[in-house]
Amino acid sequence: QVQLVESGGGLVQAGGSLRLSCAASGRAFSSYDMGWFRQAPGKEREFVAAVSWRGGLTKYADSVKGRFTIFRDNAKNTLYLQMDSLKPEDTAVYYCAAGNSGSVYNPGLFHSWGQGTQVTVSS
Repeated sequence: QVQLVESGGGLVQAGGSLRLSCAASGRAFSSYDMGWFRQAPGKEREFVAAVSWRGGLTKYADSVKGRFTIFRDNAKNTLYLQMDSLKPEDTAVYYCAAGNSGSVYNPGLFHSWGQGTQVTVSS
């Protein structure tokens, strides 16, 4: 089992940037596909982005494509989400998740979750 801890959330104005981090411990981080999800108040959790275990394949939700970048540093056991051109509708609690190889193709397969970090974008 892998343990995940997110950080880097905060309050930012529309058009600004934030970088989220997810530190992993436990079983080999580099063997997992990794993803970011978010949940806004009153809404269900939704997929944001995912990256394969080697980092060579990435997937994005249409709503963030071109603005967010997911990447990982397997040597540091850390996953990142660079968020640029933020919009008020990006406001949510952001969660990182781990899944077995292949989860990048099917976000429903992610099985281990962090506690989340709040991102608030003001207009």
